[in-house]
Amino acid sequence: MSNLVSATVHLYRHVLSATGRSLAKSWMAMVALIVFAVLFLGAARIVGPLGIVGGLLLGIVNALLVGATLRLIEQSLSGARALRLTDVMESFGHYFWDVIGVGFVLWLPTMLLEMGMQANPYGQFISSAFLLLVFILLNPAPEVIYQVRHNSPLDVFKTSYEFVLEHWIEWFLPFAILILPVMLSPTGLQEFFSLSGLVGRGAGLNFFQILMLPVTAIGGWLSYVGIDSEGQGIILLLLTPPVAMAILLFRGHLFAALHGSSRRQRLFSRQFDARR
Repeated sequence: MSNLVSATVHLYRHVLSATGRSLAKSWMAMVALIVFAVLFLGAARIVGPLGIVGGLLLGIVNALLVGATLRLIEQSLSGARALRLTDVMESFGHYFWDVIGVGFVLWLPTMLLEMGMQANPYGQFISSAFLLLVFILLNPAPEVIYQVRHNSPLDVFKTSYEFVLEHWIEWFLPFAILILPVMLSPTGLQEFFSLSGLVGRGAGLNFFQILMLPVTAIGGWLSYVGIDSEGQGIILLLLTPPVAMAILLFRGHLFAALHGSSRRQRLFSRQFDARR
């Protein structure tokens, strides 16, 4: 057990170090994330009154922005050079159909389930349980899209499912630590189900969801240290972009380190390094 803990700590140290190097070279992606957020909110406000058509248009905008974000994260992980403005401009169009495909395949059963559960007294619980399951099993879907070769959304689902079964401890432990203050709050369980429902609804491929995790985590930690909600606004505004980028980069490096390996292989590698 001690060797396993040592190997896991070594894994996180390696991933954190790689995340720091990538973050230093991806300040342009951080700026792009802020611009993307403004564009998304502006688009939501414009197409909001258009009903179903507006929803379709917003879905297209979302796929463009999420695909571009994944492309910038992919380039940042390589660390070959600092990102430039041209990289941001060229990122549009990447992974567009992947985001559209995964979103549509998830949207259809979710819509049918929620419609079927409207008259069921346990409908809300069943819907929440379903979204929690999606949140868990498809949590690494964004990383699968830009790091693993796939031919369809079902391939993305299959790879995500297999990855979570193999690496669920290493993958979710940082997430648990990140939102620990939220979970310890009086409404922690409710906030967790709200967060997992939002992320599960789109498998983390909704631009609004990309910002929800850092906002929730930062707000939880600020509340934990005694800063009230009135004093959190400016801090949230300043910290959300770098924290969001750090989370995306950390997830990318962690996925790359875990995918294609096993816990036994990492334990053996750690023991071998320790003997050298």
